[in-house]
Formats: sequence, C-alpha cells, structure tokens
Amino acid sequence: MAPTTHKKAVRTLELFAFPWLGARPMDEIDPPELLSVLKRIEARGAHETAHRLKARVGQIFRYAIAHGTAKRDPSADLRGALAPVVTKSHAAITDPARVGELLRALDSYAGHFPTCCALRLAPLVFARPGELRHAEWAEIDFETAEWRIPAQKMKMREAHIIPLSEQAIGILRELEPLTGRGRFLFPSIRSAREPMSNNTINAALRRMGYDHDTMTGHGFRAMASTRLNEMGWNPDVIERQLAHAQRNKVRAAYNRAQYMAERRAMMQAWADYLDSLRTGSNNVTAIKRKATK
Repeated sequence: MAPTTHKKAVRTLELFAFPWLGARPMDEIDPPELLSVLKRIEARGAHETAHRLKARVGQIFRYAIAHGTAKRDPSADLRGALAPVVTKSHAAITDPARVGELLRALDSYAGHFPTCCALRLAPLVFARPGELRHAEWAEIDFETAEWRIPAQKMKMREAHIIPLSEQAIGILRELEPLTGRGRFLFPSIRSAREPMSNNTINAALRRMGYDHDTMTGHGFRAMASTRLNEMGWNPDVIERQLAHAQRNKVRAAYNRAQYMAERRAMMQAWADYLDSLRTGSNNVTAIKRKATK
C-alpha cells in the first residue's frame, strides 16, 4: 500500500470506526454492531466511505484471524447490506472550442505561481491529480525530456514515463527557479516539505468559474483521451500513456517498448494542438496513426 493510501486508510478508521469499535474486544464485535457503524456513515450520504471502511475492517479481522487473535470476520456477513456505490465519471470539457476557452482561463489565472504552473501543465501531461501534485524534481529529466514516475506512486504500481513536450519543458523551466531547490515541483503553501493539497487544482478551477459538474483536475485525462481518439491516434498508445491497466503482462511489457516513440510524437502533437485551440487557429488535421513497429 502506498504511503498516501495507508494514511487515508488509517484516517478513515480513526474518524469512523475507532470511536465506536476501537475499545471493543474483537471477538465481541458482531455483524449487527459493525453494520450500525457503517449505516451511520451511509446516512450522511458517504456511500463510498462506508464500503471502503467495511473493506478495511475486513482486512483487519482477516489478519487477526490468521494470527490467532480473532475467530471470525463480521464484515463477511454484510454482503449486500449497504447501498451500492453509483459510479460517476469525472467531469471534463472535450468540445474543442470550450477547451480553448479553458486553456485561456488557465493562462490568465492569477493565483500562487506554482499552482498556475500546475494548471498549465495538467492538460499537457494528463497525469492523475495525485501523480501531478506529488511530482518531484528528481523525477524530471530535462536532457531526455521525460518525467519518470516511480512505481510506488502509480495507481497500477508500474513505473511510468511521461514524454515532455517543448511546451511542458517551458513551463518547468519557468517554475524551476522558484521551487527547483526543493523536493516537490508544487509544494504546499504551508510547508515546502509537503506537496500541494489534493484540492488545490479543483479549488482553482472553481475560482475560475468551472463547477464540479463541468471540469475537474481528473478531467484533463478524459479531455486528452477523447480528443486524441477522435484525432485518430492509436488507442493502445493513448491507453498506455494514460497508464491504464494492461491485463496481459507480456503484452504490456511489449507495448511499453513498442509505443514509446509514438507516445513522444503524440505528446508533442497534443501540445501543439492545444496551442492551436488556445489561439483559436485550430488547423490541425486529424491523422490516423499506426503503432510504431
């Protein structure tokens, strides 16, 4: 489990489980008692949190059973007891004209300079928000124009390379004199030893007038995926650059090597395309691309 994920898991237990179950002997906690704790969370509308806590409690009980400190897992009897989580796609702007408007708004944002840089970089790299805010200078290679993210930071626990376009390099060069002596590209305003808050990008978008149903930090990924597919780029190349899971591990290893040249070309073409949308001179022709052999 990644450090950030572990921290969130512990915090969830501290807030929603320990006050009611923390002092109880494990063998005395039965399914109805656990369900009452979960239903209290569910009543607040936090369905995903309730399901997540149920899973965490189950992990704790299974560990305890394996080590002889508990006899059964009460969460196992609660299958179907909670309302299902309704999955909702991240809001994203994909219409070219509106993408241009968004890019101009990002350029004119007058907030904290590292936040401004993060906003301008987000559509160019379309990394996950957590990956972006935890970006470190040690991961940036200006010579090869790459951002190399170690496996422990990635959702799929695989090291990932983001080829950096000329435009992305330009933003990083602007930022380097300000935060380049520290660890993080985008440090917290409160402490340079911590990355910026996980709400920083979304809060900036709200201040620009983009509500949660219109655009989110995660929406830059959907924007890129939608437009690049419509422009005719190889879907496998797009998926690989998005660092989506590849079920076939042999094919995944092959694709990582096979597609790097095309990923570099795609990321530069994407940055150029965004420039054309920003200036309103969209004359980029969508070209069908085949995988590099």
